[in-house]
Amino acid sequence: MADLSPIDLQKALSGIDYPADKKALVDCARRNGADDKVVSRLDGLKENSFDGPNEVQKAVFNG
Repeated sequence: MADLSPIDLQKALSGIDYPADKKALVDCARRNGADDKVVSRLDGLKENSFDGPNEVQKAVFNG
């Protein structure tokens, strides 16, 4: 998804505690005021559990 930047993702997930599941990522992004493209991308991830921000970033940008 070219219109989503790593910075957008970092801002959306600011303050989240890891490990985190997909629902926690989506909830955090919504609380942080992330736009719909970020929230829907997180909600569409195949994995359900993430140990840290690097795992989330890989899942979002590498599928």
